[in-house]
Amino acid sequence: MRVRRCAVLVFEPRESLRLDLEGLLAGGDGIAAERGLYALAAHLDEEIPITPQQVGILAGMPVEAWSSLAELHERYGASLVDGLLERGLLLSDQEPPTAAARRDQRLRDTHWAALSATQHYFSRWSQVRSGEDAQRAGYDRFSEMVDKLGAPPAVTARKSAHAIALPPPLRNSFDELLQRRATCRNFDASAEMDGNTFSTLLHRVFGAQAVVEVLPGNPVLKRNSPSGGGLHPTEAYLIVKRVAGVACGLYHYQPLRHELELLQPLDAAAADDLALRSVAAQRYFADAPVLIALVSRFARSFWKYRNHAKAYRVVTLDAGHLSQTLYLAATEQGLGAFVTAAINEKEIEQAFGLDGLDEGVLAVCGFGRRAAERVTSEFDPLGKIWPDKE
Repeated sequence: MRVRRCAVLVFEPRESLRLDLEGLLAGGDGIAAERGLYALAAHLDEEIPITPQQVGILAGMPVEAWSSLAELHERYGASLVDGLLERGLLLSDQEPPTAAARRDQRLRDTHWAALSATQHYFSRWSQVRSGEDAQRAGYDRFSEMVDKLGAPPAVTARKSAHAIALPPPLRNSFDELLQRRATCRNFDASAEMDGNTFSTLLHRVFGAQAVVEVLPGNPVLKRNSPSGGGLHPTEAYLIVKRVAGVACGLYHYQPLRHELELLQPLDAAAADDLALRSVAAQRYFADAPVLIALVSRFARSFWKYRNHAKAYRVVTLDAGHLSQTLYLAATEQGLGAFVTAAINEKEIEQAFGLDGLDEGVLAVCGFGRRAAERVTSEFDPLGKIWPDKE
């Protein structure tokens, strides 16, 4: 049998502090440091505690070439090497391949840069309720944060005392639209979305405005948002709760044909539960009639930007561009919109049958009619949305 090291592997030394009563009673400061060493491998579902000896073995192993398992046993000892094999940090050429070996091969085939894959995969949430950490720390409000953490850095940077005054900006109707663009935290939880408006917004934001076949069988689409390399890797996966003419359920939007592909029908309670879990218990976002997971098909972008240090940054920008276009399109229709990265990616991936190595959820956005009354605070300093509430 032959083995090799997994494709993406990062080692993290970690230190945590704990109260040491015994040391305190002995005259010490009462603080003990616990140090550990962890392997972060993007093809695995969790971080792996590891020893310095095992780090040495892995650091000396090739990633592409295969090594004899028998020779490694002789050099390092069977228990150390087999332990790395069992945990999926070393992979064998056995048939059929293990689950870890299959996922490692998928990671290789997608052409991830190592640090980007590690950051993406190990920053995904599961069963998190947004804001709970801050509440436990005692600074749920901005004033409490200032009291406990001190004043934040300056609102903007000043780099020179020599400044040139610019002429007054020219104003038109686009400025009015921008001033009405704000994150909605007060959706009408009972209102149904008009089907035509729903269709219009999907097409304006995610739909192909034009399709060019640069080579036979290789179309390139144009959207109303920019995309790195013109590749548009971001897909829209929808939780539809209340849209006229569209049954409640999970959908994928097909931008070339302007179609919704039904993935799974849901009843209203199940759709609302998934929406709430998806946005990490942010009730004010879950009340929207439509929620859209912005999902990057990494292989689409990384096909061009292979193992590229900037490739992951490009796909995150892609999601940001689309969310801003959604804000403007929704605002123009008199609707509220939101985008959030405080999401439980793992629950969303499971619901839509996605694998985070191939198709990763970067953010969730949504839109719908605002409620008649503002219950949750919204940032509207210009008073364009709630003129009587400021």
